[in-house]
Amino acid sequence: MVEDFIRQDFNPEQISGRLYIAYGIRISHEWIYQYIFSNKDKGGDLYRHLRCRKKRGKRYGIYDKRGKIANRIGIEERPDVINDRLRLGDWEVDTLFGRGHKNAIVTLTERKSRMALVGKVDRLTAQSVCDVIVKLLTPLKDRSHSLTSDNDKEFSLHQRISSLLDIDFYFDRPYAAWERGTNENMNGLLRQYFPKKCDLKTIANKEIQHAMNKLNNRPRKCLDFKTPLEVFFNQNVALNS
Repeated sequence: MVEDFIRQDFNPEQISGRLYIAYGIRISHEWIYQYIFSNKDKGGDLYRHLRCRKKRGKRYGIYDKRGKIANRIGIEERPDVINDRLRLGDWEVDTLFGRGHKNAIVTLTERKSRMALVGKVDRLTAQSVCDVIVKLLTPLKDRSHSLTSDNDKEFSLHQRISSLLDIDFYFDRPYAAWERGTNENMNGLLRQYFPKKCDLKTIANKEIQHAMNKLNNRPRKCLDFKTPLEVFFNQNVALNS
């Protein structure tokens, strides 16, 4: 069925969405991209149906490397109170890369309010990422209950993060970025301020704060046109015209 849709020139995101809506089948668009280029490596022609035929970088890592995170708790064990956005304080986390994947920023998004927290890391190491996450969430520790990340190695200190913040830590399934769709959407919005060609090493903290403020004070349709800050803190905020 996937191959049939590809040959109809559907892009992987359209295929992923259509399969879920029409058949209740969950297949991530990233997996479909990997399948297409695996087919190409074997002499297949599925890649010819992509509008952009350049091979995508494996942003989400390689499966066997992902499996090396010790004592991970999978998203399938995450309770319904998180899945159904029934409370505030459940966060999704990711890293956003700049030019050449040499520098990154850590992005956190609260699932119910869509509030964003962003911090810069000078080196993409597990310790640096741990330090930034703890720094960003410590002021909101009493309002934070869980974190969900992908399976990249920079989140291997999840147990330390969980202990320092007293929160539960979950991991999505490999190549299933849609399971952290709130954060993935936020990363897309951040690209307005930090495009892929941007050298994040030159970005000042005040620029990161500026982008974060812009996004947190932007009314959202999914929030009945309230802002993330208004929903998270349950306050009405006067917006600048």
